[in-house]
Amino acid sequence: MQGEESLQVLAGKAEECFPLMEIGAGEAEASEQWDYVLVADHQTQLHLKQAQRQRDFLGHLERKGFHFKVVEDQKRVFFGIRADNRIFDLYRTLLVDPEHPDPRVQPTGSEPVPATTRIRIVSFVLNSKTAAGETFEDLVKDGVFEAKFPLHKGEKDLKRKWAQWRNMFCEQPIDEIRNYFGEKVALYFAWLGWYTYMLAPAALVGLIVFFSGFALFDASQISKEICEANDIVMCPVGDHGGGYQLLSETCTFAKLTHFFDNEGTVVFAIFMALWATVFLEIWKRQRAHVVLHWDLYGWDEDQEEMALELINSPDYELQMYQHSYLRSTVILILSLFMICLMIGMAHVLVVYRVLAAALLSNFLQQVTTAVVVTGALVHYVIIVVMTKVNKCVALKLCDFEKPRTFSERESKFTVKFFTLQFFTHFSSLIYIAFILGRINGHPGKSTRLAGLWKLEEMAIIMGLKQTLSNCMEYLWPWLAHKWRSMPAMIHSCVALEPELREWQRNYFLNPVTTFSLFDEFMEMMIQYGFTTIFVAAFPLAPLLALFSNLVEIRLDAIKMVQLQRRLVPRKANDIGTWLQVLETIGVLAVIANGMIIAFTSEFIPRVVYKYRYGPCRQGTHSTVNCLTGYVNHSLSVFYIKDFQDPIKIEGWENVTECRYRDYRNSHDYNFSEQFWFLLAIRLAFLILFEHVALCIKLIAAWFVPDVPQSVKNKVLEEKYQTLRKKMCSRSRSTDV
Repeated sequence: MQGEESLQVLAGKAEECFPLMEIGAGEAEASEQWDYVLVADHQTQLHLKQAQRQRDFLGHLERKGFHFKVVEDQKRVFFGIRADNRIFDLYRTLLVDPEHPDPRVQPTGSEPVPATTRIRIVSFVLNSKTAAGETFEDLVKDGVFEAKFPLHKGEKDLKRKWAQWRNMFCEQPIDEIRNYFGEKVALYFAWLGWYTYMLAPAALVGLIVFFSGFALFDASQISKEICEANDIVMCPVGDHGGGYQLLSETCTFAKLTHFFDNEGTVVFAIFMALWATVFLEIWKRQRAHVVLHWDLYGWDEDQEEMALELINSPDYELQMYQHSYLRSTVILILSLFMICLMIGMAHVLVVYRVLAAALLSNFLQQVTTAVVVTGALVHYVIIVVMTKVNKCVALKLCDFEKPRTFSERESKFTVKFFTLQFFTHFSSLIYIAFILGRINGHPGKSTRLAGLWKLEEMAIIMGLKQTLSNCMEYLWPWLAHKWRSMPAMIHSCVALEPELREWQRNYFLNPVTTFSLFDEFMEMMIQYGFTTIFVAAFPLAPLLALFSNLVEIRLDAIKMVQLQRRLVPRKANDIGTWLQVLETIGVLAVIANGMIIAFTSEFIPRVVYKYRYGPCRQGTHSTVNCLTGYVNHSLSVFYIKDFQDPIKIEGWENVTECRYRDYRNSHDYNFSEQFWFLLAIRLAFLILFEHVALCIKLIAAWFVPDVPQSVKNKVLEEKYQTLRKKMCSRSRSTDV
């Protein structure tokens, strides 16, 4: 009856300082040998049904070859779980162990099983359904168990070499990360390190472009004309005759704009298109070197998952590939609905700005600053809320699609969730850059919201939102860990067995989920999007991303090693669907930067004026600057008498006309010939820019092979040696 005795859960009095223990299914095991720990509330022992379900689950594990140990403290029951070596022998039988130094040699059962392999297999079995059709998640929802986690063991070397702020500029120990957290985490940090390294040249070129505008700070002809335009009156932002402003009063803003909107912007946008391609191609080469070093170059994920299923259940039936056009259509419709909702959220920000500007104008002097800052806060809140909504929607869509395996489910979830997150983060910026500023109409007939206020151009300061995000990411795990550790600190005077103390320490760390690493990847994908998609509007984006990544690497390391429970190791030989996401962002970056240069910046209007309307038109050599007169040419005329309700303001009684930024006729305020000609040039430039940039990307992708020749030759040599051995073996057997 040893099995029944091993299932007994001992209960002690609450005031007892020393815990009671029970060793199950064999002799006592050393502390470092426990693969997993399950935790249940002490109150579950007082409910017969919950206690019975615990015993059933432990019995299910015992029948699969698991040992366990029960340890109690005053509030919780801890179950140490260890898998029998026979399970891992079966794993080695089904798969030649790629973690062995030579994948051609079949490892013997006497060799120790890597901790990452043990935890991965045990986790797979724990997450599988029992004979009663229950999963561990179901038991957690019903309060039978509280948590499960692998133990942090031997992390001190990683903490010393990697998970400290003083190691910020040190090389990452990728092999040690792999031996502790598994290949998927190691590949994440290898990719993040390479991304950070490659940001250095992009940041340098961005600085050059930025400072080229600084060097020409006082030489810009447009800035000079704006600063000297003391006789040009700008129209008010409202629909009446109030709020006039001299053009020269915008002198400082015009000079600052030249930092970001100068001739180097186009060159930098093309450079970033090339950079994004080279970055991905060289990363593919780096990945090939790394996975070959790990003996995972030819690893098959489907084969791995089928082996785990057979280990868990010998009666496992193969799940075949399937596709449903009906499900795909429903998913497409629902996804489009969510995307429309994201775009609607972008319009909510516009509505907020208009309403806030009207409400705050009676209380604050700096209305614009207050509206922009609070708008960034509202944007951040919307992103936080919609991120949770998007995750739930993406999970539901994945469940509806019925993926075949966990890896397929993860891949489909990645695509859906990223698509929704992309529109959540970028739809407002796209709306601002390409739509909002172009529907304002003209003075006297502005586009209104609810018939009251003008739909003004909105500027969102992304720095504030990014600062809020970083503060939450930096402070939240630390505060959560301190809060969870308070009970242990209060009872630290109580004498506990070292093993129980270690289990409690792991329990009080912040919980992790299957989304923990996924969220880190998603965060970096969004940052990569900001760095590449809007780089033409903000050349310093790569520099800010470089500084952010230097902090991000150490922050993630500290979280994983010191503040969070140990992640379940996952085997992988690439970053999966994220590579396709990066390639998609690269293509979108080309399109977006082309549109920013064509429709948002002043590059095209300046070039058109220079060669068609300016003093240098038709090849004329002029002694004056070719952009002389550009400012006056780009401003349309509006007569004060045409305002719906003109109001006379003291000091401006003699003003009969004002100017505004647009290309319209002065007699009927319709778009002028220059507007349509300029629009045609903008579209032509957009098509040309995108084709040139995409061709450069394709040539760069062809020029840089995905896999180095050394890796191909090494794999080829291994295949050849394997065939030679088979030939020799066959020859010997024939001779006998």
